[in-house]
Amino acid sequence: MAAAADEVGRPDAGLRTSETDRMTAFSDGVFAIVITLLVLELRVPEYHQGELLSALLDEGASYLAFVVSFVYVGVIWLNHHALIRLIRATTLALSWINLGILLGAVIIPFPTAVLASALTHGDTADRRAAVALYALAAALMSAPWLLFFGYLRRHPALHERGVSPEHVRTQQLRPVTGLVLYGFSGLLGWFVDPLLGLIGIIVMIVYHAVTSEGLRAGLLRRRRGTGH
Repeated sequence: MAAAADEVGRPDAGLRTSETDRMTAFSDGVFAIVITLLVLELRVPEYHQGELLSALLDEGASYLAFVVSFVYVGVIWLNHHALIRLIRATTLALSWINLGILLGAVIIPFPTAVLASALTHGDTADRRAAVALYALAAALMSAPWLLFFGYLRRHPALHERGVSPEHVRTQQLRPVTGLVLYGFSGLLGWFVDPLLGLIGIIVMIVYHAVTSEGLRAGLLRRRRGTGH
């Protein structure tokens, strides 16, 4: 009875909701498949007798692209895990937004393969295009995350107990940062130097790894100079 009364008191009590178990299980399965697809791009290089080591070293850029994307997918999975912990239930609209997040994840193997090929066999123009493509895919991936947090802001009844509206509002800064800085990394790689663009992408992956549990609203307030 107490639980029912609590539901009636929620401002979004009329929402048709369902448990998050299926969303979580399906999402975890997708991330597992994406990481598996990444490793399929690693192949034994062609070589002549006695030149295997040299051939393997020549593929070093491909291995770098694989490691970057493996870590990237892992970071996305950690962020997604933290995202699901913010909600007590899901809706049809929120499930569609989650599919958008997964779409961004399943695309990753393609720009990874392009980047590996360009770094290993391409010239500077190819590397510019590959880094710009990777950054574009990463920037577009931030869009559904922004939609997810925006939806939660409008429907506080979906928040898990202890999750404040202020915390959700603060987290919207992270996908905004992703859209802007991944885009900037792509422009940097295209117009300036592909290596600088790739470094910018790696820095952003590290940023999302460090903040996978979310930005702290109190810390942001202090940094804005509230005088405390």
